[in-house]
Amino acid sequence: MQVSGLTKAFGPRTLFSGVSFRIGPGDRLAVAGRNGAGKTTLLRILAGREDADGGSVSIPRGERVALHDQRPDATAAGTVREYVEQGLAHARDAEERLAALEARMASGDHGPDTMAAYERAHADLDAAGGYHWRAWVERVTRGLGLRDDHLDRPLASLSGGELTRASLARALAGRPQVLLLDEPTNHLDLAAMEWLEGIVRDMRAAVVIVSHDRWFLESTATQVLDLSNGRAKLWPMGYSDFRRARAEDEAQQAAAAERRREEMERLERFVTRWRAGTRARQAKSRAKKLDRMAPLEAPTREKALSFGFPKTERPGRVVLEADGLRVEVADRVLVDGAGFTIERGQRVAVVGPNGAGKTTTVETLLGMRDLAAGRVSMGHKVLPSYFSQHAREYDERRTLAETVKAGTSLTETEARRLLGRFLFTGELADRTVEGLSGGERRRLSLVALVAEGGNLLVLDEPTNHLDVESREALEDALLAYDGTVILVSHDRALIDAVATHTLALEDGTAVMRAGGYADLIAVRQAGAQVDDAAPAPAARREPVSRPREKRPSSGRLAREVSKIESRIAQLEEQIAVVEADVAQASTAGDMGAVTELGERHRALQEDLSYAMAEWEDRAAMLVEGG
Repeated sequence: MQVSGLTKAFGPRTLFSGVSFRIGPGDRLAVAGRNGAGKTTLLRILAGREDADGGSVSIPRGERVALHDQRPDATAAGTVREYVEQGLAHARDAEERLAALEARMASGDHGPDTMAAYERAHADLDAAGGYHWRAWVERVTRGLGLRDDHLDRPLASLSGGELTRASLARALAGRPQVLLLDEPTNHLDLAAMEWLEGIVRDMRAAVVIVSHDRWFLESTATQVLDLSNGRAKLWPMGYSDFRRARAEDEAQQAAAAERRREEMERLERFVTRWRAGTRARQAKSRAKKLDRMAPLEAPTREKALSFGFPKTERPGRVVLEADGLRVEVADRVLVDGAGFTIERGQRVAVVGPNGAGKTTTVETLLGMRDLAAGRVSMGHKVLPSYFSQHAREYDERRTLAETVKAGTSLTETEARRLLGRFLFTGELADRTVEGLSGGERRRLSLVALVAEGGNLLVLDEPTNHLDVESREALEDALLAYDGTVILVSHDRALIDAVATHTLALEDGTAVMRAGGYADLIAVRQAGAQVDDAAPAPAARREPVSRPREKRPSSGRLAREVSKIESRIAQLEEQIAVVEADVAQASTAGDMGAVTELGERHRALQEDLSYAMAEWEDRAAMLVEGG
């Protein structure tokens, strides 16, 4: 994809101008910039969904472009499977053309046009993944957490998160040459995020990514396009290197601008003092020099969140304790027999797959939901403050300043000062709540959280709708906070930077471990069930006796995987032989043999497809079993 001089404006405001870059197969370009910088608009222009005001986008003829939109169309008809397979219409078309051509050849049509069309259809199908493209679709949907029983549901029945994952599956399934991803990690659990990272890294597509997930960007991006103040600059490096290089570049620009300002002021003072004095000649010379100089523009960054939590009242050593905890919802057991202790000053990240019950468990710990069994006790002088992933209910007619003061001892000045640190400056504090956008409501909830002054912060997805700089401001504030934190988040960079412990919902219970996200990955990769090397001093996990689903032993699984791999190798060898025979028969003009070999080739490809799907299932079970 070659992009030259793209410009886009909305009314009098120029969103960006002069955007130029080139990406080829295997390049992964992250588009960085504050909320409102035009990142999503840029992707939609690249996909042909919106027009630019100037500039051009060009790709080679015949190459496919796929866009995963963070706001997919919820009105599309059909099933989830049909929706996802729309990305592979070219594969289905090639398959149908092959079948029709084989029927024509079987009836005696062996003309050069038919044979040329047959070869083109074969090439098109191979480019789309061959006959096992359906197995690829299943691999993608499973990797993104769409269960098999979801695929035949009407698309209109999906939740917002499920629809977003279906949109991402459609974009990936088509194996496009250019893949455009707008917030691809939204609504994915940690396992699906890790799966997606591997797929994106392995693809030979040119990929353009817009994301607030710093961990994902660091894992995937090979270069960064920075959109700032309407301008674009390409940085040919990974994401963390880009952040460091940009900071150094801005510091150098600021220093150069300051030196230029000081030099111009010095020259101006000399000219003013000596213009009519004994050094008038020197003053005239320096005035000319001053006329030739121009101020250097210092880099400007848009204002970001900057806040901290107030000093809190010191609670007892034990902040929260659970014993024999059982959590249920709609007669479904989420957690059973869990026991753990959270101590003063710990920052605990609650992790687990989507549907594991992270929010439900946290709300049960806070007493917002009834316990099914067990005991939860809050420590001495513990004052919890809860930040829900769902917007707080406010009096829509109150101003922001009135909302922040309500239920606190803050004065008008203190409330306005606090609002200003969350970018509600000046007259914005006098707006009513009813006029706020979704992102602004999230910021207002953070203001209220700080105003409450709790010594136990319980945060459920606090980074939703926050850009990278705002996430880092929250990260810094939590690191400086003197209280205790319970955090539910899909932001792996935030978890790894902040968490001192993880509380993982797994195997029907809750397991406390010391360390952040990277430590959790290391434990899981080692196949450990508990962190014996560095146990949390306050953690306690009671043994749980519960029936487990019978599954093959690791040894048996390993043997099955080995057998399937041997079968796959044999099928691939047979396919290579048949393809060589097809080429030979075609050259010899033996059309009957070509038709027969084509049918044999299709049967072998289907066998290979099923073998690959079986191998993926067995290999996944082997990995999960350690």
